[in-house]
Amino acid sequence: MSALTLRIRRLAATAVALAAGGTLTLTGAAHAAPATPAARPAAAEAAPATSAPLVKGLYQSAYSERNHVLWATSAVGRPPVTRSALVKVDPRTMTIRASYTPPVTDRATGTVEAVYGIDVDDRHNTVWTTNTRDNSVAVYSQRTGKHLATLPGVAHAREVVVDERHRTAWATGFGDGSLVAFDTRTYKEKKRVTVEGAGPTGLAVDERTGTAYAADLNGNQIIEAAPGAAKPRLIPTGQGPISLALSRDGRTAYTADQKAGTVSVVDLRKGSVVKTVATGEGTLAVASDPRTGAVAVADRTAATVSFLDPRQGTVVKTVTTGANPNHIEIARGTAYIVDKSGTGPQGEDRLNRIRVTR
Repeated sequence: MSALTLRIRRLAATAVALAAGGTLTLTGAAHAAPATPAARPAAAEAAPATSAPLVKGLYQSAYSERNHVLWATSAVGRPPVTRSALVKVDPRTMTIRASYTPPVTDRATGTVEAVYGIDVDDRHNTVWTTNTRDNSVAVYSQRTGKHLATLPGVAHAREVVVDERHRTAWATGFGDGSLVAFDTRTYKEKKRVTVEGAGPTGLAVDERTGTAYAADLNGNQIIEAAPGAAKPRLIPTGQGPISLALSRDGRTAYTADQKAGTVSVVDLRKGSVVKTVATGEGTLAVASDPRTGAVAVADRTAATVSFLDPRQGTVVKTVTTGANPNHIEIARGTAYIVDKSGTGPQGEDRLNRIRVTR
């Protein structure tokens, strides 16, 4: 998809092990379309979920409109991680077209540069990933799956989101409270914003303005990094924000508040929470549908996806998925949810698909 194509992608949350051996949940990338006019969010209906096994260790997915492909990341186990893959999935048949192994970083142990967070750059036909354990991000070719570059310096890299209009890839560094921007043509770092004590996780970008937003898990706030701003703006939200999405007009943010089991609806102009919606235990991932404006939320503990009318502050539909839904990607009116259920014939995690309509 070119930079002129209007699009919104929302990614939600996935689990990534900390270097110290604990666990933390990882959220995903989101975009506000560069030229979509303001519109009232509409309630949406959702068909029952269908699912198919993919691979073990699923984390995130990202849809390529240019290639009509769903890309997914997987990584299995704690260090040394020797099993990780970038997986190319047919969204219609929910089957794997190709699988690519990240580079080996330690031949003695077989450790690979494991991939976790993901987004696509259709303008340059590439895939960007976060390599959480290696404190880096990486770039791959969508056409061949070839590893093109590894970009270090993102401490406990969590999420990555591509702003095609401004040729920028943003990544969150949970380890040092940073948001790091890279040039998608040269792969060089172009900006770094750091908030002391913050733990940025979920990430979104408004492609109309080039403003990046990150959910700060540590500070119960949103970090706003606007072009030309001398310092980041901090906007309060709910308890334990782990994932973040934007409305179609970029004026509203939605945060999945893991500790509270809610979604906060945040007016970005006023800098305040205007609605709080209870969704279910283990609220982990939030995504917004670019067609209907509906908001979808993955409740990890409840093994459901809740569809919201954010204007009314209500849940309008709840759909059961596989156990431990971890991440949501919405494209062309369809929600794709990867889970960590391990319920496939060989213990694979599953891809769940839900059609969203007005």
